[in-house]
Amino acid sequence: MTTHIGVLPVDLLDVVTRRVSERVRRPEDLDGDLASSTSFLRLPHPRTALPSLFLPYRRAQPVSPESSREVWEILEVQSVSPPKQRSWFFTEGEVISDGNLLVMTPIDPNVGSAGIFQPLDDILDEAASKVVRTVNGTASDDGSSPISQEDILSLTRCDCVLNALKKICDFQNITPELTVYRYSQDKVTEYLQAKVSRLSKHTVAEKSRTIIRSLAKNGLMEDGKEDLLELGRIRAACNLVSQYVAHDLYSALIAKYDFAPLDAHIKALKDEEIAIALAGAPGAKSRGANVVEDDGKKRKAKSKASQGVERLKKVNVSGMPNISTFFQKK
Repeated sequence: MTTHIGVLPVDLLDVVTRRVSERVRRPEDLDGDLASSTSFLRLPHPRTALPSLFLPYRRAQPVSPESSREVWEILEVQSVSPPKQRSWFFTEGEVISDGNLLVMTPIDPNVGSAGIFQPLDDILDEAASKVVRTVNGTASDDGSSPISQEDILSLTRCDCVLNALKKICDFQNITPELTVYRYSQDKVTEYLQAKVSRLSKHTVAEKSRTIIRSLAKNGLMEDGKEDLLELGRIRAACNLVSQYVAHDLYSALIAKYDFAPLDAHIKALKDEEIAIALAGAPGAKSRGANVVEDDGKKRKAKSKASQGVERLKKVNVSGMPNISTFFQKK
């Protein structure tokens, strides 16, 4: 049997472990097999529309100290391949030649259909047919695996997808049994802004070393840069959200923020770096090596000290021993 190494939420591990235990203890009480509640689905990625692997599963969510209810969660499955081939070694002596790492991360469902108000079943059937035609037509050109309409419809049976519709759609309750929906880009943009607001909080953004390095590189973590730092965190949050939305939605989201001060700051930093690089270029040194004085004589130009040297000049060295004292005979 092929073995793969994966990183997955503890909730999913608990679900699989519980299902296996129940199957061992009471196989007659289980309808179907283990895979019936944890089936992988091949679906179009919300940003690229390329066939990607997802895993919906049900987990227990506590509602009180005494009770809980089952809710759907959706994981995106990604394979991380090392640049050089390597193996996994385990303490039991087992060696797995495939050095890939499967990473399963939770995603937020985002589905909808533009146009008139329609019943939910009509929207989902129409969307599934359209996605299959569009994606499979593209997939046939590059050899990608096709998308199954059954996989898409299986996804729409998850209650988390149905609940998400009311966050991104206008809806009307026609009768107690019938609700109609219409996709709303304004609602989607507001929903994405709420996500950006949560992700850009310093308690969340600063958990990512990548974001911290990016903010520090742009000089945003220095004193007096609080406003620019906030804009930097917002842009970083927008970039995270952009990984799971189409380009037009990302453009609409970015348009909601004024990044002009941040862009001006970053441009000033780049201009300064370019100026320093040009000043240190060989051509610039040769041109500035000699300067003609008023009396016609040439004198050696004083080279401009680097910023590091200038900072060192300001260090208080009073009381420090001369370096030569470390080389005297005892």
